[in-house]
Amino acid sequence: MKRISILAAALLLAGTAWAQGYPSKPIRFVVPFTAGSATDIVARTVGEAMSRGLGQPIVIENKLGAGGTIAAAMVAKGEADGYTVLIHSSAHALNPALYSNPGYDTLKDLTGVTTLAAIPNVLVAHPAKGWKTQADLIAAARANPGKLNYASAGVGSGTHMNAEIFRLQAGIEALHVPYKGTPDAMNNVIGGSNDWFFAPLASALPLIRDGRLQALSVSTKARASTLPEVPTSIEAGLPDSDYTLWVGMIVPSATPAAVVKKLNEEALKALASPELKERMAKLGADPFPTSPEAFNAYIRSEMEVAARIVKVAGLKTQ
Repeated sequence: MKRISILAAALLLAGTAWAQGYPSKPIRFVVPFTAGSATDIVARTVGEAMSRGLGQPIVIENKLGAGGTIAAAMVAKGEADGYTVLIHSSAHALNPALYSNPGYDTLKDLTGVTTLAAIPNVLVAHPAKGWKTQADLIAAARANPGKLNYASAGVGSGTHMNAEIFRLQAGIEALHVPYKGTPDAMNNVIGGSNDWFFAPLASALPLIRDGRLQALSVSTKARASTLPEVPTSIEAGLPDSDYTLWVGMIVPSATPAAVVKKLNEEALKALASPELKERMAKLGADPFPTSPEAFNAYIRSEMEVAARIVKVAGLKTQ
């Protein structure tokens, strides 16, 4: 036992000493979704602020596919040195219930650094549909069971999860049409190919303000400060329909604790800066700082909720 304790202490000291020189080169933020998606916008906004505190550039790499599991698997199997960081969304907690073999273990292979942002989704449709409220959409769907369709940013994305919660609460049937990311999904709602979409507010806000999209409700328990005139889905008549899209920072579980601590501290400093808060507010996002321990507990609880919804909704696993 004494030898093991000495070895453990030596490893801890070595890890701490190595981490004192961190970072000594650029850091890569791997984003599982397209440029212009809410996750991508948050990654770029926070990354820019963190790079100043870390003294190193932060490079964004968009690694798309399979609801974010391709990016997550790449990071999970990569070097646990703090130079490759996953910036993921709520889909991170949904994917274990959807994918039987994503190529990694969510809880064993990856660990949370901090949540970064909480973002309302907004239920949007093309103005030509004539729907002014959430109730109008639900009435149209009930009058045409199975004939309406809804877009998402991909199977397993937070926008997909939100749509399933809404569909179950509203008691409607509709066809799911997944895309590679939020921009493609919104473009097809604007173009008339899809009837509705739970778009991250950070991405949809400019299109709502210029009249290209009609906002029907927001997904969070409280109204969005940037769209105070739009009711929540609960206010619009669907109890227990709230959903918050979150974005967080994740690294391989073998990453030295000192490096995780450094990343957490710099992320929290960035999130507390008045400049970043102002930028987040304009996007309709709220800074969401947590400790690594709190984030990991949150991931576990979100996984439990997601598993229940996947089962009730009868979603097909891959």
